[in-house]
Amino acid sequence: MRRIVFALCLCLAMMGLAATAAPFSQGSFWSCPRGLAGQTLNVYNWTTYIAEDTISNFERICGVTVVYDTYGSDSEMVDALRSGEATYDVVVPSNSTVYVMIEEGLLQVINFNNVPNFVNVAEQFRNPPHDPQNAYTVPYQWGTIGIGYNRTALGREITTWEEVFTGTARVAWLDEYRPMLGFANLLLGHDPNTSSADEINAAADYLIENSANVVAIAPDTGQDLLLAGEVDIAIEYSGDIFQIIGSCGCDDYAYVIPDEGAQIWTDSMAIPRSADQKALAEAFIDYILYAQVGADISNYTAYASPNQAAINEGLIADTYLNNPGIYPAEAVIGRLFYNVSSSGLDMLYSSAWDDIRAAVAR
Repeated sequence: MRRIVFALCLCLAMMGLAATAAPFSQGSFWSCPRGLAGQTLNVYNWTTYIAEDTISNFERICGVTVVYDTYGSDSEMVDALRSGEATYDVVVPSNSTVYVMIEEGLLQVINFNNVPNFVNVAEQFRNPPHDPQNAYTVPYQWGTIGIGYNRTALGREITTWEEVFTGTARVAWLDEYRPMLGFANLLLGHDPNTSSADEINAAADYLIENSANVVAIAPDTGQDLLLAGEVDIAIEYSGDIFQIIGSCGCDDYAYVIPDEGAQIWTDSMAIPRSADQKALAEAFIDYILYAQVGADISNYTAYASPNQAAINEGLIADTYLNNPGIYPAEAVIGRLFYNVSSSGLDMLYSSAWDDIRAAVAR
């Protein structure tokens, strides 16, 4: 998924970005609440979306065991919770999925008395549309979906969605219906979260009519196709493109937030309704929000941190923090949109995407 890391520790070393390793000792670092030792925490997160020592440090400090499972899509995670096949104490849904999880009663309210490090969260990520007052979720990482491209192969820079959809360069679309239809709606002058069936269908028609340059509709593997030279442009998650930029150590690849705008997303930590260890889950969330821990994760994944304390304390690698593709300027943020969702709205968009995939068939 978008959290695939191309041996990023090696990349960081190559780029001179080695992050400060979090110390193990309790007292000089984050302190674990009493009474949790000996318990087991079950975490369900995206694949390779955490620093290498984040879990082991938490286990050592608290004297607990963490069972850490991974998934490749929100639907995979939600289906597991719906089925009751396994019990998890912490999950990490995307913002658009939070709407449905709250609607279906899959999450429980967080006791923020047990999460004092929530004060470290930047104001921008508090009271989000998908979870007013952060009753159910705490931000984990954030980023954008924009354009990754091979500037060497193209011989020029890319700045707009129109160049992607109407040009002749080989393109990989992202196999996710909300952002793809959202981008088409932007170009048509519609709300990217429109609930109008006519506007959604018009966006679908636009994508079909401008699909001649599509090589693949990629299940978040566009960065691999770009790195392999199979496409010149990939619509992708920001971190995926920055990871291949880091692993390449070259100037061939670039990532841009187009002039028309792009999608911003936030992944959040949440506690499922069926969780067995709520207190331990809240301690884990508080630990992740500790400034050094949050910085270590962002320095490893190349995604942006919602942890303002980590930024203020200078813990985020400068090469990332000063990159406008990872931390966009305020003016650029004004052009970004979050997905607004519900079960009914999701059905409209997914049905349109099914039609697009059948028509494009790549």
